[in-house]
Amino acid sequence: MRSLIPYARSFSARISDRDDDRESYGRLAQGQSPEALFISCSDSRVQPAVFTGARPGQLFELRTAGNAVPPCSGAGHPSGESATIEYAVRVLEVPEIVVCGHSHCGAVGALVRGEDLAAVPAVHGWLTAQLQPSAELAPDDEARTQPDVAAAVQRHVRAQLARLRDHPCVAEREAAGLLRLRGWFYSIDTGLILQLDTRLDAFLPL
Repeated sequence: MRSLIPYARSFSARISDRDDDRESYGRLAQGQSPEALFISCSDSRVQPAVFTGARPGQLFELRTAGNAVPPCSGAGHPSGESATIEYAVRVLEVPEIVVCGHSHCGAVGALVRGEDLAAVPAVHGWLTAQLQPSAELAPDDEARTQPDVAAAVQRHVRAQLARLRDHPCVAEREAAGLLRLRGWFYSIDTGLILQLDTRLDAFLPL
């Protein structure tokens, strides 16, 4: 944190020195109306605000290992992920949800390559519970030899979009034409963003 703390110390002064920033941050205190729920990986190399140019208040973010969307949890077994999705859709009424996978994903790569995760039992438990059951992640020779595991990640994004539609709040608003779901793939090394074209069932440049 040594390289980050000096900026954090001066952040309030930076806002105060610029009229535009002072006004925009002041408006944020009155409430939020994000343009999308953005579901991405916890990977430190994936920063949605950087590659979308989003300002504070524009994205409502959910970050999980491997950008996994757990199955919908009911009131009896609440989860932070389900609560975040429900709040974004029912309370904030976001018009769009983006599920964004990325190249060189450690979570997806670990599964398709069959890596030994015994030393990190919590990680192993999360991945096998949230990613492994999906047939889309079944190991194959291409995925094992592909350094960026792009094909496997893109199959994974499709599976997470399907899981999202199992959430009643998502299914209802999408059926009513009030919510749009997008699948993205972000390439860490090039910055290229691909979007799932559902008509062609292919990821194409955004």
